[in-house]
Amino acid sequence: MDITQAIILGIIQGITEFLPISSSGHLVIVQNLMPNFSQPGILFDVTVHVGTLFAVIYFFRQRILSISKRDIFLLGLGTAPSILAGFFLQEFLENSFKANNFSIGVQFIITALMCFWVDHAKHDDKKVTATNSVLIGIAQAVSILPAISRSGATIFASRILGIEKSKAAEFSFLLSIPAILGASVLQLKSHVGSVSKSDILAYFVGFFVAMVVGYFSISFTIKTLLSSKFKWFGFYTLILGMILIFI
Repeated sequence: MDITQAIILGIIQGITEFLPISSSGHLVIVQNLMPNFSQPGILFDVTVHVGTLFAVIYFFRQRILSISKRDIFLLGLGTAPSILAGFFLQEFLENSFKANNFSIGVQFIITALMCFWVDHAKHDDKKVTATNSVLIGIAQAVSILPAISRSGATIFASRILGIEKSKAAEFSFLLSIPAILGASVLQLKSHVGSVSKSDILAYFVGFFVAMVVGYFSISFTIKTLLSSKFKWFGFYTLILGMILIFI
C-alpha cells in the first residue's frame, strides 16, 4: 500500500462513515479498483474507522463529558449485538468484504430503501429506552455487512421506533464509539503483527485523513437529516447498487 492509496481511502472513509451510504461498501469498491492493494484481514479498514471514531469523540466531546450512567447503560445495551456478531462471526464478516458486485449491490439497495423511509417517518418524540437500544443495536449489528450503512441502519431503526431526528442522530453517532472500538480490538489482536514497517506510515496517514474529513461529515449528515433530505442518499445508493448488480 502506498501513501496515495491511504489518502484516497482515508477521504472516502471520512466522507462516507457518517453519511448513510456505507463507508465499508465504498472502501471495498475502491480497494478492488486499486492495483496491488492488500491488507491483513480488514486491518486498514479498521484503522480508518478509528480515525472517524476520533472525529465523533471530538465532535460530541461536551456531550460525552456530561454523559449520565443511564446513557452509558443504554449505549452498552445497543453495543451488545455488535459485540456478539463480531465475536462469533468474525471470519464470515471478513469474507463479506470480499463479496461479489451482486451481493454488494443488493446491500446498497437495502441502504437506499432505509434512507427513503427515514424522510417519511412519523414525527414522534419518544425517548431512547432499554428495549429501543437493543433494537437499534441489532440494526447496527446487521450493518457490519459492508454495504449496509451503519448510520443509515441505526437512524432508520430509531425513526421506526418514533425517536426524534436529532436524538436519533446523536444516539447513532455515540453508538459508533464502542462498536468501532470493539472491532478495532478484534482486528488488532488478530493482525497487528502482520503490518510491514513500510506500511505503517500509510496506515497513520489514512487514520489522520479519515479523522479530519469525518469531523466535517458529521455536521453535514445531521443537517441533511433535519432538513429531510436523506432521500438524496437513497437515490445515490439505489443507482450505485443497480450499477453493481448489472455490471
